[in-house]
Amino acid sequence: MTTVTEPFDVPKEGDAQRLNELGYEQELKRGMGIFDSVAMGFATISPVVGLYAVALIGMVVAGAAWVWVLPVALAGQCLLMSVYAELAGKFPLANGAYQWSRRLVGPRYGWFNGWVALCAYAVANTTIAYLGAPWALTLLGITATPAAIVITGAVLVLVCSVINAFGVDALKGALRLGVGAEAIASIGVGLALLLVFREQDFAVLFDSFGTEALSGGSTFAALLAALAVGGWAFIGFDATVAAAEETKGAAKHVPRAVWIALLSVGALVILNAFATTLAHPNPADVAAGKDLDPVSTAVVASFGGWASKPFAAVVLLAFIACGMAAQGGTARGIYSMARDGVLPGSKLLRTVDRRQAPIGGIVATTIVAWAGLLLGLEATAIGSLITFGTAAIFVAFLLIAVAALYARTQGVLSRRGMLLNVLAVVWLAFETINIAWPRASLAPLDAPWYQVWAAPMVVAAITLVGLVYLVVARPDAR
Repeated sequence: MTTVTEPFDVPKEGDAQRLNELGYEQELKRGMGIFDSVAMGFATISPVVGLYAVALIGMVVAGAAWVWVLPVALAGQCLLMSVYAELAGKFPLANGAYQWSRRLVGPRYGWFNGWVALCAYAVANTTIAYLGAPWALTLLGITATPAAIVITGAVLVLVCSVINAFGVDALKGALRLGVGAEAIASIGVGLALLLVFREQDFAVLFDSFGTEALSGGSTFAALLAALAVGGWAFIGFDATVAAAEETKGAAKHVPRAVWIALLSVGALVILNAFATTLAHPNPADVAAGKDLDPVSTAVVASFGGWASKPFAAVVLLAFIACGMAAQGGTARGIYSMARDGVLPGSKLLRTVDRRQAPIGGIVATTIVAWAGLLLGLEATAIGSLITFGTAAIFVAFLLIAVAALYARTQGVLSRRGMLLNVLAVVWLAFETINIAWPRASLAPLDAPWYQVWAAPMVVAAITLVGLVYLVVARPDAR
């Protein structure tokens, strides 16, 4: 493997000079401040979307005790963040998975990690739209049939893409609105449920309600399954890195922004997980699969029936903000690789329009998300997609941490971060296996075998396709 060394000190001349030193011209509009950078990560991780993605499954596999795995998952991601923030400061470029890895290890390794990351991001865009669609249908009073969810999800993808296409100014304005509303609602609802509407004794937080039976009777195995679920709530902060080339003072501000985004969302997810569990009128019903929307149940039971529509509107706004940031990050990731000519159709994919938006990547992201939504016509297929997407994102995280660790052994990165880097690799290797592990408890009742094995199978397929393309097309040589 080839190690590429480059100057690490950020010159006083500014962002464009640093970008030029890293081999690129300034093509995207550098119009984001540190708050906008935080908003990109905050919106993509999203306390509302994150909690909705994990609360039901967490309680089904480990009862109310599932909430204790969230601080563990957040602590593990903080180990990764110690590596992420360092690399974001040294290489303020869009698509860290590709750009950092190829500079620290070599072009083949970098291309492969970029490939895995783009596949994972593409899946995330589909799932965000699919999971957000029922909230739009609720507000419209339309029954959430599979076809209606797919069509509505396609509309949400289009809305997010159009906002991205209007450029970074439109994106940051929309994100400010969405993130502000989501943060206020998360803090207000969470504190109200915890301090005013608490129905359960704190002892309930240690009750599994017999859910360990799904994991062979082992409480430890049930908590491991819940930890796999908990990991889903703390991903998405890399959207902040995706916008690095549009952030003013990126080498200084992006490392701070990824920390602020992860820790603020992490605190809100943990607050609301504890609050909704303690405010729920009957958590045992959730663990038994009788209540499929525990968060809404806790909110409506506490505030009254009038709250259902406003709450649905806040949740939908959170999903739209999440979709805008995630699609924007994916488009920038595509642009970052395509300008090196290492993707099929790179000439079109790297196109930047007059608004200095990565329009080629935006169009590609939209088309791929629409294609993925077609899987929503079959519930088991979309479930497999969600599982794979999470596992693949952790694979990309792991490959970044391994690249940084390799660079430290070669003297390319400081050895002062060696211990945290080693711990980050251990955590990510463990959590990647934990998420991808085929568990019937994390699949719907009577799910087909391929859904249970979806994550390892599709990760293996993506790996195989990527390796074949590397050998045949030799993108690393371009």
